[in-house]
Amino acid sequence: MFNNAKEGEIVYGLVYGEGIIATVYDDGFYKFEVEYKNHQRVPYDEQGVPGWANFEYQTVFYPKDVEISKFDNSPSTEVLTPKEIITLRRNNRLEIKCPSGLWSELDKCPGSVIEEYLENNMLHLFRKK
Repeated sequence: MFNNAKEGEIVYGLVYGEGIIATVYDDGFYKFEVEYKNHQRVPYDEQGVPGWANFEYQTVFYPKDVEISKFDNSPSTEVLTPKEIITLRRNNRLEIKCPSGLWSELDKCPGSVIEEYLENNMLHLFRKK
C-alpha cells in the first residue's frame, strides 16, 4: 500500500488524525514515519501498521482511501468516574476517544495517550463499550 510513499504526502491515522509523511526509509522494517499535528511521530511498515503497539492491521491511510464517516466520532453522553474507568478497564469494556476524534478500544490506543488523559483528568474521553 505504501510502497511508493513520498515525504510530504498527507495521510490520515485512525489514532492521531491528519499527518504528513516526514521520512521515508529505504531499508529496514519500517517504510516511513508520519508526523502528526501534535508533533507525535510514528513509524509504519509498508502496510501502514504502526510501530508503537502490537497491531496486525493498518491504521494509517491516504485520505482518499478511508471513509471517516464510517467510524464513530460521536460525543460522549456521560462522564465516567475514576472508579468506573478502573472497573471497565479491568473487564475490557472501556473505549477511548483518540486524538483523531474516533472512538477506539483501549488497547488500540498508545499508552502515552491513555496516561495523558488520566493524568489530566480528561475523563470525558472514556466511555463504556
